[in-house]
Amino acid sequence: FIDTPGHEAFSAMRARGAKVADIAILVVAADEGVKTQTKEAINLVKKSGIPMIVAINKIDKPQAQPEKVKRELERNEVLVESLGGKVPSVELSAKTGQGIEELLDLILLVAEMENLKADISQPAQGIVIETYLNEKKGPIATLILENGTLKEEQIIGTASTWGKVKNLKDFQGSSVKIAYPSQPITVLGFEKPPSVGEKIKVYKDSNQALEAIEKKERKVSSVLFVEEGKKVLNIILKADVLGSLEAVENVLKNLPQEKVILRILKSEVGNIQETDIKLAESAKAQIFGFRVKIDPLTLNFLRQKKIKGGVKIFEIIYELIQGVREAMEKILEPEILRKDLGEIEILALFSKRKNRQTIGGRVNEGFMEKGKKCEILREGKVIGQGKIINLQQNRKNIERINKGNECGILFESKIKIEQGDILRIYEEERKKREL
Repeated sequence: FIDTPGHEAFSAMRARGAKVADIAILVVAADEGVKTQTKEAINLVKKSGIPMIVAINKIDKPQAQPEKVKRELERNEVLVESLGGKVPSVELSAKTGQGIEELLDLILLVAEMENLKADISQPAQGIVIETYLNEKKGPIATLILENGTLKEEQIIGTASTWGKVKNLKDFQGSSVKIAYPSQPITVLGFEKPPSVGEKIKVYKDSNQALEAIEKKERKVSSVLFVEEGKKVLNIILKADVLGSLEAVENVLKNLPQEKVILRILKSEVGNIQETDIKLAESAKAQIFGFRVKIDPLTLNFLRQKKIKGGVKIFEIIYELIQGVREAMEKILEPEILRKDLGEIEILALFSKRKNRQTIGGRVNEGFMEKGKKCEILREGKVIGQGKIINLQQNRKNIERINKGNECGILFESKIKIEQGDILRIYEEERKKREL
């Protein structure tokens, strides 16, 4: 049995489950009915072409409406036998156990009708369901055998890696010498974690396995074109297991990228290594980890390097997603909100020393304030910028002067001020942009 999560983030896992399975059991809650993920699962089962059994769960609840659920399924092109269709169904309660025996009998009946058999005399063939990197033992993969038998000491390979089977464990964690078809099994011995969804095959020796891998390898050089005006965030993703990695990638791809392009340079299972730090440094990338660690040696190496944005590790997927979103928003130029505060007309010129000029004027609009930026207008056109260094009135330094009053100004600008020029002061607020 392969139980896939119902959450939207795990759609890749559900799709893989549909490809691996011989029979699909569509579980629908009797008190909730058909949901978005139910519809997605229906489509996946139809695409895979495998037979389906509908299991209407939670019939022990007072709100249970199994007949309503069947009609909802009919609207989604799943017609159960009780309504004249061909899809077998069973009403059950996982809580009380009601209907479980009927479900198991139904599975056996469908398996017999579909002639689902395997040949245990053949070398093993299967598919990778999950992988992770154990700090002490190395790469470990969970497989489902589709045919044949797998034994310790055999050489196995996938499209991306190979290994010698050092240990086999069943779903209870007990070591076994031989694994049989339909049996979920964890395998220790791969050179590196295989990719989820890869087929596994038994080879006579390591040379044969390596030759097969070389034939399957395709060198893909992809050039990423960035539209003019768009910014790019390069990231490296590390996660504890491939299921988590897929879930993170699935959510990240839905982040808005109209303003910032998210480029995942590397995405793999395992703790953060020195090679990740080197890549981040050379590619100006940020490292995001999910339930992974940094070993002490790598941490020392990291402290010697300047990684923009550093390394961020999270325990919750959506906190990681938010971290990536914030990193994308951070590289956006902030929105500049400008507000005009006042205008002063220049009436007199007193002295000039380098870029600083002492001038006099009258406030015609708003107010003038020390330290503010100014635009210089001549004959109605902006000709430059400057800054008010100091204000004086009656030979006393002041911070601010309002409309209708005259004052002396110490003004800083590369533009030589002329009588009749207008200084328009303004302030700017930097507002963080969102994706």
